[in-house]
Amino acid sequence: MSAPTSPLLLGRQAIVLCSLIGLLALGFGGCSKEKTATMPEDLKSAEKRYPLTGEIIAVDAAAKTLRVRHDEIVGFMPAMAMDFDVSAGDLAIARPGNRIRAELVSTSNGEFKLERIWPADPVDEAPIENSAKALAQDTVIRGNRAYREVGETVPEFALYDQEGRVVMSEKFRGKQVMLNFIFTRCQVAKMCPAAVARFQQVQGLAREAGVANLQLVSISLDPVYDTPGVLKEYALLRAIDTGNYSFLTGPEAAIRSLLAQFGVLKEFKGNILNHTATTLLIDETGRIIHRADGSTWDVQEFVQKLKRP
Repeated sequence: MSAPTSPLLLGRQAIVLCSLIGLLALGFGGCSKEKTATMPEDLKSAEKRYPLTGEIIAVDAAAKTLRVRHDEIVGFMPAMAMDFDVSAGDLAIARPGNRIRAELVSTSNGEFKLERIWPADPVDEAPIENSAKALAQDTVIRGNRAYREVGETVPEFALYDQEGRVVMSEKFRGKQVMLNFIFTRCQVAKMCPAAVARFQQVQGLAREAGVANLQLVSISLDPVYDTPGVLKEYALLRAIDTGNYSFLTGPEAAIRSLLAQFGVLKEFKGNILNHTATTLLIDETGRIIHRADGSTWDVQEFVQKLKRP
């Protein structure tokens, strides 16, 4: 259910959307969610996907596989323990004893791999699901006031980070937080890659300036694809220091509510994800103290704000 939109939000969104349209005209506003190379149609037809749940019982870093004791896959395979190929990111965060849900991919050459791996521990899933429901309800109740202005407190949320850990928003209390929205398949240099690069610049400059309580947070715009393992690999490939930089993902409903409350627009058109860019600065109490719309905000300006007395 979508909440009514306030005139103030419509005005702000119109301005930002106009900027986005201008970028689109130059080829900068849309981020492809697919890579250029595509799989031949005959191989696609030979590939089969099945939902899988199970428990990791061994991690083989050398072979790049996980041994999983999985539940019965109705109509395809009985319950058993098998080795599956996985991505580098999924391998890096896998731990024996972890329960997972994933897609089993049966490839054209008869091999099996796992993709879209998510934590499936009921203890972890409960706060994620409860938070998503509470956030959606709050968005509806706020109605015209769903959009959080500068000076307001950010909503509470719970998501997974790039290690597969549950992260509650309260974890960031006492920190100065810079927050934005990106997605890993964005190929447009002036959009998500630029936003992440600017965060890395702020991270380095803030450290040099002695800012010890900075937390950087990038939330995925594409949570269906951006699993914790995908986010982990994204950070590894870019040598990102995740000591105080968290990449978050979770239920689509939770992301949708956060977008509404932070005034960020996104829309898939075929294989293109059009979205607006916003960077928020949040103080130690959870209050929004600065907002920059667009992808060309000034790094030094944010660093100076972080150094405030």
